[in-house]
Amino acid sequence: MSSFLLKNLHVISPADSLDFTGDLRIADGKFAAIGPVLAPEPGDAVCDLAGLTAFPGLVDMHVHLRDPGLTHKEDILTGCAAAAAGGVTAVACMPNTNPVTDSPEVIRYILEKAASAKARVYPVAAITRGMKGEALTDMAALKAAGAVAVSDDGKPVPSARMMAEGMRLARENGLLPISHCEDLDLIHGGIMHKGSVSEELGVPGMDRASEDSVTAREIALAESTGAPVHIAHVSTAGAVALIRLAKRRGLPVTCETAPHYFLLTHELLRKRDADYRMNPPLREESDRKAVLEGVLDGTIDCIITDHAPHAKEEKADFLKAPNGVVGLETSFAASYTALVKPGLLPLSALIRLMSASPARILGIPGGHIRAGDTADLAVADLAREWTVEPEALHSKSKNTVFKGRNLTGKIVLTLKGGEIVYNIL
Repeated sequence: MSSFLLKNLHVISPADSLDFTGDLRIADGKFAAIGPVLAPEPGDAVCDLAGLTAFPGLVDMHVHLRDPGLTHKEDILTGCAAAAAGGVTAVACMPNTNPVTDSPEVIRYILEKAASAKARVYPVAAITRGMKGEALTDMAALKAAGAVAVSDDGKPVPSARMMAEGMRLARENGLLPISHCEDLDLIHGGIMHKGSVSEELGVPGMDRASEDSVTAREIALAESTGAPVHIAHVSTAGAVALIRLAKRRGLPVTCETAPHYFLLTHELLRKRDADYRMNPPLREESDRKAVLEGVLDGTIDCIITDHAPHAKEEKADFLKAPNGVVGLETSFAASYTALVKPGLLPLSALIRLMSASPARILGIPGGHIRAGDTADLAVADLAREWTVEPEALHSKSKNTVFKGRNLTGKIVLTLKGGEIVYNIL
């Protein structure tokens, strides 16, 4: 394997209390040495990266790779190439594939295909068979095959009784239950946030109460069962408040949000452009501010993308298009631009939100720079300004909410297991 001596970097790893300017030596796929000044060893490729910042490879615990069965949108290899371009070295992929990821066979297929991918792939299996909400999956078999979590993401588990049983079973098998909080009866065909913009456009809206009510249900189930639950893609002020209170009460509840929820609002939907439609939807300024406050005060545990690719033709019709946006290549820059650049959040806190925290919640390796650990590393030029050009994205799909937007902070080098998987130095 290659060996590198990366010199004069700003090295930051909050989980390891690292924040210094110095060198990293990588050999045999691992961090071999870390220090202010390191001498090269025979065979080292020496790279002077002065002015750049290195941190643990990012961990995105909520992506859709569309593989198997929907590979015209994305596949494991293209999705992981997009991840590498965003400094993401590990992803957890959701189970709404075709067939649904509800069997050991599908788990094995994902892991076998991911063996040559540019990021590590951790499968999330379904809570219910076929994601139909009728019967629980064989979680012991799914865990043995390599699943790290369970979710019916894309839809909720409709029955509270079944969700409670699923949470208990997940706990028994060392799997994290991840809940897509949405009451489909309340949604009733809505395609964007229910508010002034949906009324102006004359389209059905998605009421906040849909997310808030199921969030409250999952918190109640966590208290009743004692089993942990992770709330996916938080987008409302109400959900943030409920989770904040649950944490103050010591309940085993964690949560995530995506950059678009603390950066953007439903005002963008006036364009009637389906690239700004996702589920949950962009909401109002009050929700955006509440999600932002949840990130800043620690209520929200991690930042994910909910990377959800769709083909261009699928997104062409505003009313009929499927929900979802891509985000793997923009998540770090969007978050850095919104949070760190204006001084709202220290860089160390952002890196923790995007690396160590999701790895800890999932119970997977990652989020560290330590001698002897696998060398998953991202390097960024924090001063570099760039414009998001959809056609330049590595994903098969180009449905990004950040198209044409100027961002600051560009990933320039990504290493997975000590090997370069992305490089624009």
